[in-house]
Amino acid sequence: MPDLPPLRLLLVFETVLRRGGFAPAAASLNVTQPAISQSLRQLEEHLGEKLFDRSTRPAQLTRAGHILHAATKDGFELMSAAVDDIRRLGAATRNSVTISCTVGVATYWLMPRLAVLSAQMPDIAINVSTVHQGTPALSAGIDLALRFGHGDWQDGEVTPLFKEQVVPVASPALMARFESVGRVVEHAPLLHVEVEDKSWLNWRVFAAKQGLTLNTGKGPRFTNYVQATQAALNGQGVLLGWRSISGDLVGQGRLVALEDLMLETRDDFYLVRARGSQNAAVVALVEAAILDAARNGELTEP
Repeated sequence: MPDLPPLRLLLVFETVLRRGGFAPAAASLNVTQPAISQSLRQLEEHLGEKLFDRSTRPAQLTRAGHILHAATKDGFELMSAAVDDIRRLGAATRNSVTISCTVGVATYWLMPRLAVLSAQMPDIAINVSTVHQGTPALSAGIDLALRFGHGDWQDGEVTPLFKEQVVPVASPALMARFESVGRVVEHAPLLHVEVEDKSWLNWRVFAAKQGLTLNTGKGPRFTNYVQATQAALNGQGVLLGWRSISGDLVGQGRLVALEDLMLETRDDFYLVRARGSQNAAVVALVEAAILDAARNGELTEP
């Protein structure tokens, strides 16, 4: 790095030119006019060049002065913009919450409710981080996690969110092609979601628990629940509908639930809050709203 002048001297030089003279600069910096003149002489001594032609009235910039003026003007404008960006970044961090969950839960349960929450809390930025499957982690930057499981996690504050149920669902058009609910699951294609998660309930386990004799090997297979749900909406088969994901679609009439075959799951959904968040008050507001949504079916003012 070259031997740069002290920032204080550069600031005096830039202020003189920005404010249009020694006296306005002195008033702006809350110093005397002689102090301004002394600082400019120190700057010239440091640079080894005259910055002002003092033979004129008012003093005019020399060629060296014009070069330095261009640099200080751009430099201080860039620093001012950077400071503003940093302050906005700090405000965004203080007023933002990041929620982690699976893609299916984010798409069909969380996002519709966040639309309401964002309208209620326009000053809070709510970010969503998704995982393909499994248990969402409370990694760095994650404030809340929506998890399905046993609830015995030690990495955050755990609060029950809602009970989970699994019930076969199909489109109204597909249902209309069969005489009874039983014939739908017996003869319609079964939609499978292939995941590694041990807690996931597949058609084979579901049929065994319900005492059904089904050809669980038939039907198309998908690598995530969003694809399978879209296939069910398109009338391509019967899906094992998790209430957290398919419940709103059933309520809207886009899917029909085979209620007689509903099965309670062993595990449930929980909301897990990271400890030691720097914006704990904001996280608490969002947490309360999500818990309220789980209880009431929609978001209300926390």
